Amino acid sequence: MSDRHAARSALPLRALIPNAITMLALCSGATGVRFAIAGEFEKAAAAIVIAALLDGIDGRVARMLRGTSRFGAELDSLSDVTAFGVAPALILYLWAFKPLADAGVEHWQEWTRLGWVVCLSLAVCCALRLARFNIAIDQEELPKKRLGFTTGVPAPAGAALALAPLFWSNAPGNSLDGDPMLKAGIVLMVTAITAFLMVSALPCWGFKAVKIPRSARLFVLAAVGLFAAALAQAPWMTLFVLALLYGLSVPFAVVRYNRLRKAEREMELASAMQPAEVPSQPG
Repeated sequence: MSDRHAARSALPLRALIPNAITMLALCSGATGVRFAIAGEFEKAAAAIVIAALLDGIDGRVARMLRGTSRFGAELDSLSDVTAFGVAPALILYLWAFKPLADAGVEHWQEWTRLGWVVCLSLAVCCALRLARFNIAIDQEELPKKRLGFTTGVPAPAGAALALAPLFWSNAPGNSLDGDPMLKAGIVLMVTAITAFLMVSALPCWGFKAVKIPRSARLFVLAAVGLFAAALAQAPWMTLFVLALLYGLSVPFAVVRYNRLRKAEREMELASAMQPAEVPSQPG
């Protein structure tokens, strides 16, 4: 009897693998903060990128191994808050606002206070977005979710958007460290916009919302190859361009979603206006 009870209470290894990947993502994001404290901002940004890659595969691994669970979903959200909310906020603050005092910028204390408020808003909006996501996780009939769109910018994409100035500065010849006020101003603007996009109700691209025509699949595969080559040769500029393109694509996602919803409503209206079929009476 005890052996049966032990067998029922034991967890299969396949159920732990996705959670282990999620924990690696959390640790990678937290390690990014450690690198930022040491002034190693390239390594800090790389740690967030690694966390995003791990976050992108943990759910797919869970579905592939049939190891999905409510515990894993909650753990994933907690990991996302740390890796894509708190960690980028601290990295950006240490990179853009902490050096203002060393540079002797006038009124640097006011700038650092404002910078902390804006960076903190990134972490807060990330947490709010994930809380909203957890509430709706079992609601399949939500219009945006049904059509393959996300509500607001997803946490990993939001972290990439917020870190775009750091990606740019890490690229050879593009350093923003020579003008601390310019760097602080850019980070203020980009971080504030990203925080708004994360907590907003705007429809944003999801994997299911992107449809590739069969005739274009060869071009898409070629683009993937070129992207891999660019990432190997110029990783920081490639990441910056990728984040920029995603940010610029948000208005197109809104337009696409509105068109799909309009077509869906028209179909529902046409279906409701059709006369009901009267069953024939037996002769």
